[in-house]
Amino acid sequence: MAGPLSPAAGAAEAVQAWLAHLSQERRASPRTVEAYGFAGRRYVAFLEAHRGGPLTVNEMGGVEAAELRAWLAHLRGGDRPLSPRSMSQALSAVRGFHRFLDRRLGVANAAVSLVRGPKVKPGAPRPVTEDQARGLIAEPDLDPDREPWEAARDAAVLTLLYGCGLRISEALSLRRADAPLAESLRITGKGGKTRLVPVLPAVAEAVESYLAEVPFALAPEDALFRARRGGPLSPRHVQATVQTLRGRLGLPSSATPHALRHSFATHLLGAGADLRSIQELLGHASLSTTQRYTDVDAERLLAAYAKAHPHA
Repeated sequence: MAGPLSPAAGAAEAVQAWLAHLSQERRASPRTVEAYGFAGRRYVAFLEAHRGGPLTVNEMGGVEAAELRAWLAHLRGGDRPLSPRSMSQALSAVRGFHRFLDRRLGVANAAVSLVRGPKVKPGAPRPVTEDQARGLIAEPDLDPDREPWEAARDAAVLTLLYGCGLRISEALSLRRADAPLAESLRITGKGGKTRLVPVLPAVAEAVESYLAEVPFALAPEDALFRARRGGPLSPRHVQATVQTLRGRLGLPSSATPHALRHSFATHLLGAGADLRSIQELLGHASLSTTQRYTDVDAERLLAAYAKAHPHA
């Protein structure tokens, strides 16, 4: 628990109390606490230098929007300028600090909500190659620490992500009644948007292999994919599995479960599928979201050109 703190306490002391709250009460990861602490301390140090002396918690309630914008400008143009994404993260941390001061000590600051961070261009998806995708799907069968049914389960889930372009939540939403898989799946994605996804034979076979091994009796309405003790499989398990597999295969940290969905789209695009069809298969509400994959494919083609062309 964060220790007792009064509105007359110093702002720097309040930062420490906020970090203790994040760590001990909110159970934030050490990396998150470290990042938020770095942002919070820099923020208070800038304000105190700007105003010419130490600040109290009460005075933090009077920080003006112009001062917050000056702090952001300082982050953008200092000796170690931050990227727009890092600046947005720092502003998010500072907003969290002010929420803590408001809820714990009643020191509100309306100016914080008036300040907008820099526009952050969405990062382009980073798909894995076809060989890397195959390696991730095949690798669970080679794990001696897994029961055969667990290896079959993990391979089936990853095959659904890559072979059908599903999100983790969508793959784990399948019920026992959905298997054996038909030629297409009706998937309800974000925003309740429903789409029809074709099922490749390899995907259906992977799910069948899992069903032949799973040791639990499942009712039709039960979640199809089960954890070791019989409960529904969690997204965290899928993420941890891929993290382990990519370490064994020597793949970069960008090789995530969601990267398999990206790869589904990028490899379809490379094979000649049109963007509108890919949008429907992925369940994107906006075509602009799907268009990000054209940039990825263009990068891949240019890289291949630069590597292979004799005059490159």
